[in-house]
Amino acid sequence: MRIHAVVWDVDDTLFDYTTADRLGMRAHLTAEGLLDDYDTVEQAITRWREITDAQWARFAAGEATFEEQRRDRVRVFLGQELTDAEADAWFQRYITHYETAWALFPDVLPVLDALAASHRHAVLSNSSLHVQDRKLRVLGVHDRFESILCAAELGVSKPEAGAFLAACESLGLAPHQVAYVGDHPEIDGRGAADAGLLSVWIDRGGAYATIDPPVGPHRIASLAELPSLLGADSRFGAPSTFG
Repeated sequence: MRIHAVVWDVDDTLFDYTTADRLGMRAHLTAEGLLDDYDTVEQAITRWREITDAQWARFAAGEATFEEQRRDRVRVFLGQELTDAEADAWFQRYITHYETAWALFPDVLPVLDALAASHRHAVLSNSSLHVQDRKLRVLGVHDRFESILCAAELGVSKPEAGAFLAACESLGLAPHQVAYVGDHPEIDGRGAADAGLLSVWIDRGGAYATIDPPVGPHRIASLAELPSLLGADSRFGAPSTFG
């Protein structure tokens, strides 16, 4: 069955979230005078990412709202009982530094151009529409997507099948007619495959090289491999490096 549309994850798939987060947090901690509490900048950043992952898991499980997980990230990181307004203000100061480092991966625009005529496009993210809509606008690719769906508004998050099926429904297509591209082997890769989509897991830089790949997703190292995988009529493309 021909694939008619591609649904995309955003962070660390289209947008280099990890680099922006690390550069932004480094600048923010320096500005806030918080680096003296850590041996190195990397130690502080690692701590922030661990807290982010833990609080995001609470949000994904429905135990906290999107705003609550943000505030609790700040409270746990600082070890302080902050009011909502204080936590929001601290996070907003971080966001200011984080946004200065926003960038697409270099293979994003070429693949979107290559697939523009042959496939429809949408976004499914485990973030909020408020965050991702603005991000895609700033990055200059918002108009590339017919629909942008996010967990905070959907009420269901990846890897639940309902999230992927909602994306398919927004396009008026059956799951087997849709490909999903994301960077996480379980949340994106296995989740999309289990929901019946053509699952494409992008493992940039072999970040997950030491783990056994989940059954179901097609594993690629660059988006340059995607047109060939989809059978698109395009001169842009590269063979898979994972075989």
